[in-house]
Amino acid sequence: MSDGGMGGWNMIRSMRNRDEVSAHRLKRGTARRIVEFARPYQRDMVVFLVTVVIAAVIGVATPVLAGDVINAISRSGPDAGPTVVRLALVIAALAVADALFSLAQRWYSARIGEGIILDLRTRVYDHVQRMPLQFFTRTQTGALVSRLNNDVMGAQRAFTSTLSGVVSNVIQLVLTAAVMLTLSWQITVLSLILLPIFIIPARRVGRRLADITRESYDLNAKMSATMTERFGVAGALLVKLFGSPDMEARRFAGRAERVRDIGIQSAMYSRTFFVAMLLVASLAQALTYGLGGWLAVAGSVSAGTVVTLALLLTRLYGPLTALSNVRVDVMSALVSFDRVFEVLDLRPGIEEKSNAVAVPRGNGRVEFHDVRFRYPSAAEVSLASLEEVTTLDRTVNEPVLKGVSFAVEPGQMVALVGPSGAGKSTLSMLISRIYDVSDGQVLVGGVDVRDATLASLRDEIGVVTQDSHLFHETIAENLRYARPGATDDEIWAALAGAQVADLVRSLPDGLETTVGERGYRFSGGEKQRIAIARLLLKAPSIVILDEATAHLDSESEAAVQRALSVALAGRTALVIAHRFSTVRDADQILVLDEGRIVERGRHEELVAVGGLYAELYRTQFALAESPAPYVDATGRETVITVPMANYVADEAMPPAAAN
Repeated sequence: MSDGGMGGWNMIRSMRNRDEVSAHRLKRGTARRIVEFARPYQRDMVVFLVTVVIAAVIGVATPVLAGDVINAISRSGPDAGPTVVRLALVIAALAVADALFSLAQRWYSARIGEGIILDLRTRVYDHVQRMPLQFFTRTQTGALVSRLNNDVMGAQRAFTSTLSGVVSNVIQLVLTAAVMLTLSWQITVLSLILLPIFIIPARRVGRRLADITRESYDLNAKMSATMTERFGVAGALLVKLFGSPDMEARRFAGRAERVRDIGIQSAMYSRTFFVAMLLVASLAQALTYGLGGWLAVAGSVSAGTVVTLALLLTRLYGPLTALSNVRVDVMSALVSFDRVFEVLDLRPGIEEKSNAVAVPRGNGRVEFHDVRFRYPSAAEVSLASLEEVTTLDRTVNEPVLKGVSFAVEPGQMVALVGPSGAGKSTLSMLISRIYDVSDGQVLVGGVDVRDATLASLRDEIGVVTQDSHLFHETIAENLRYARPGATDDEIWAALAGAQVADLVRSLPDGLETTVGERGYRFSGGEKQRIAIARLLLKAPSIVILDEATAHLDSESEAAVQRALSVALAGRTALVIAHRFSTVRDADQILVLDEGRIVERGRHEELVAVGGLYAELYRTQFALAESPAPYVDATGRETVITVPMANYVADEAMPPAAAN
C-alpha cells in the first residue's frame, strides 16, 4: 500500500491548500511563462517522464506475472516448474529495473527541481535588490523571504512531484483499470463500490485539517516574528530594560501550547485518514478474495486471476485518491509560480539605460537643476500580499522637493539644514540615485545621473549615515564590501585614516573579528569610524554625510570628526548638518524649508540676514556649549562641541514608510 499511502498524503496536502488556492486568481499568461521558464530543462523532463511511464508499467506488470505464477502452479503440468522459474526471474528482473528507473527518476527529478529553485531564487533575489528603497520600508521582511523559500519550493513541485504524480497516476490508473476489467469486470466494479465511502469522509477531514493548519501557520508566523524582534540586539535590550522576560515567556508559551495542541489534532486526523484508507482498501481486497474465490471455485476465473486482481487493487486506490484532487495540486503549483512572478513583475525603481555613460572619474561636481520629486505611492512600489493588507494605498504623495537648484564645485563642502521633513535626506538620495527625480536634472561630473552607468556612479559617491550598517561578518569583509579586491595593507591604511586602526589591532582576531548583528559589538563611535574606513577604502570623489555624528557623546564625536577630516580632505562634501561646528565651516549652507531652498550662503551671512537659519541658530545651534578645540590629521584646528539635542530629525525614510 505504499502507493496508496503516498496518494493519501498528497490528498491531505491538497485539501489543506484548497481554500488558499480557490481564493487566488491567476494572472493571464502564467502557464505560458512557466513553460518558457522550464524550457532549459525540456530534455531532462522528457527523460524524467519516460522513467515515470516505465515505472508505472512495471508496477502493473508485476501483479499480472504474479497471477501467472499462481496459474502455473495450479496447472501443475510437466512444464509448470520451468514456467514458474522463468516468471520468477522475470519478476526479479522487473524489480531490479524498477529500482534502477526509480534512481534515475529521482536523479532527474532532483536535477530539474533544484535547477528551477536555483533559477527562481537567483532571479528573485537579483530583482529585489533593484527595487526602490521605499519597497523595503513597506514590505514585511518575513513575507518577502517566504517568496524566496516557500513559494519557490511550491513552484519547484510543479515539475517534480505534481507533474510526475499526475503522469504516473494517470498511466497506472488506466493500465490497472484496463487489466482488471479485462480479467473480471464484476470484481472490478465491486471493488470500486467502497471508494465513495472513503473519499467523502476524507474531504471533511481535509477541510478540518485545512482550518487547523492555517491557524498553526498563523501562530508559527507570529512566533517567528516575535523571536526575530526579541532576539535582535535592540529588542533584547528593550526587554531587559523593562524587565519583562516573564511576560514574554508567558506570551510565547501560550502560542507554543496552541501549536502543540494543533500538532496533536493534526497527527490524529492524519492517522485516522490513513487508517480509514487502509481499512477500506483491505475491505475491498476481502471482497475481491470473496467474490473472486467464489468465481474461481465455480470455474469462471482462475486462482491466478484472483491474486492478480487483489494485487492490482492496491495500486488502484492510491492513484484514484490522488487524481481526485489533481486540480488542486496543479493550481497550488500555479499559484506558487504566480506569487513569484508577482515579485518579478514589480518594476525596479532604478534601471540603467542601454547607452549609459560612465561618470568622469574624480570630477566631483554636483548640480541640481529645478529638481522636483515626490515619493511613489504604495501601489507603485509594493504588493498588498507583502504588506499583509487587503489593498494598497494609491494616494499620490505630495512633492517633497519643489524646484531645487544649486551647484557644488569640486572640493567644496555644502551643508544642508532645515526643519524635519524639509527634504534634506531626500535630496542626498537623488545624488546617489537611490531615487530618480520626478522632474528636473541631477548631474554628477556633468552627466545626468539617469544617463550614467550605475557602477561609475556608485564609485564616485560615498555615503556615511547616522546609523551606518555593518553586516554580521568580519571587519575585513565589511570593508571589502566597498572594494572587493582591497589588500590587507589597504584596509589597514583606511582604518588608520578613520582613527580606528589601534582599536582593531587590539582585538584578538584583528581584521577577522566578527562585528555582530548590525555591528552591535562596537560602540556607536567605533561603528561610525569603521564605516568611515569603508568609505576611505572606496575612495570616492563625492562624500555625503547624513547626520554622521548624530547621537554620539562628545568623546566619540571628536574621534569621528577627526576621521571625517581625513575622509573629506580634497573631496566634494554634502553634509546634512547636525553639529554647529560642521555647519560653521561649510563653504556654502543651503537652508531648506518645505521642499525649497529658502536661504543660501555662509554661516556669518545667514546669521546676519535674520531668517530661518538665524532662528535655528538662536534656538538650537547656540545650545552647543564648551567648544573643545583639537588638531586634526592635517594640522588644522577645529572646534568640537558638546553634544546637543537634535535640531532636526531628518526624514531618513520616505513619508509613506511611517504608515
